[in-house]
Formats: sequence, structure tokens, C-alpha cells
Amino acid sequence: MTEEAIVLAGGFGTRLKTVVSDIPKPMAPVAGIPFLEYVLRYLSHQGITHLVLAVGHLREQIIGHFGDSFEGMDISYSEEVDLLGTGGGILQACGFLKGKRAFVVNGDTFFHVDLAKLETLHVQKGAALTLALKPMHRFERYGTVETDANGKVEGFLEKQYRESGLINGGVYCLETTLFEDRMPKVFSFEKDVLERRVHEGVIYGVESDTYFIDIGIPEDYQKAQEDFAAGLHEA
Repeated sequence: MTEEAIVLAGGFGTRLKTVVSDIPKPMAPVAGIPFLEYVLRYLSHQGITHLVLAVGHLREQIIGHFGDSFEGMDISYSEEVDLLGTGGGILQACGFLKGKRAFVVNGDTFFHVDLAKLETLHVQKGAALTLALKPMHRFERYGTVETDANGKVEGFLEKQYRESGLINGGVYCLETTLFEDRMPKVFSFEKDVLERRVHEGVIYGVESDTYFIDIGIPEDYQKAQEDFAAGLHEA
């Protein structure tokens, strides 16, 4: 299995500032522990040995906390001095990888995906990118992902209320060749990569009905406090 992962941990956490301020959003305390620690422990348990932390806003706090290793994983830091967008941040982080394939996760989201299974299906399909998709019910905060019977992603639908659907859970198995030559320094992964290349048939999705939480809004941040204290994220 691929043993490298990129963790996107450079967000500002604007919507969370009413309850957490002066710290990077991924470092927000959940049940007494920085949220990012849960994410990194999950990656360690999944077999990751080399992490690239893509950091930006208040990055000194993350670097000072984790240093160059954590839970048996070596850590490299891809520092965003200027805002690069989600795509630019991933592309810069790819420069710290040792190989041509890596997992990508968000530092403010916990999605308990079986990474080995994700990669197996990724390889079987010959995909350039495979998304872990979370089934959701009665929601409007997220856009949805449409796939065909073989798991090939056919489209990304805008946010609106839906009774049920699959959302992009923010966990990927990525071939670095997904990025074309001469990409701009600043770009959106969602708009300039996912949406633009979806019709090329190189993007697949794998459903994973496992624990998922995004702490980006106060309500879900509070839910995370309760869930993680009860150990629900380990299921």
C-alpha cells in the first residue's frame, strides 16, 4: 500500500472564529486534544509512514506542535507563504512526496476510510483520482457526486437540500500525474481539476459509510466534542 499522505491544514476557519480563535482550525481542541492529532493518528493506524502537512495560516503552531515526526510517521511541511488555493496547495505539497501516488485528506475533517481498500479499487480502475464518498441523508451543506454503476464519477452537483446522496468526503487516492503541465500557481482543486477533468473518465468514487465529521461550523464542532469523547470516531 502507498505509505504517503498529504494533509491539508492551511485553512483560516472563518466560520469557526466565534468559538475558536487565534489557532489554526485543524488545531481546534476536541475532547481536550487538537483535532489534527486524531487525523494523524488515523493515518498512522492506516499504515502511513510519511506525511506532508500543507500548512499556511498560523502554521508555526502546527509545526511547533508536531515537529518532524508523529506516531512513527516522518513529517515534511509544505508552507504556503501566499494563498495558493486548494489546488495550488496540493500541487506544492506533491513536490515533497517520494513517490507518484499519495492519499490526500483534510485536516479539519475526519472520515474513517479504509485506505488500503480505496487504493485497491483505485488501481483496479486505472484511475488518476479516486474519491471516498460518504452517503448522507437530509442535508444541504454539501454538494453531491454522481457516479455510474462502475464507480466512475460523472458529475458534481451544487449544494442544495437533498433527501439523500453521496458527498465528496475529502479523502482521495491521487496520482500526481493528474496535474497537467503548466498549472497556474494558484488554482482550485474542485473547479480547475475535479470539474474540468470529470468527463475524461479518470476520476472514480468509492462509497464508504463510515464515521464522518467536518468541524468547519460551530454546530458540527460541538458534535465532534461529544462524538470523540464517546469514541464514536473509532467505529
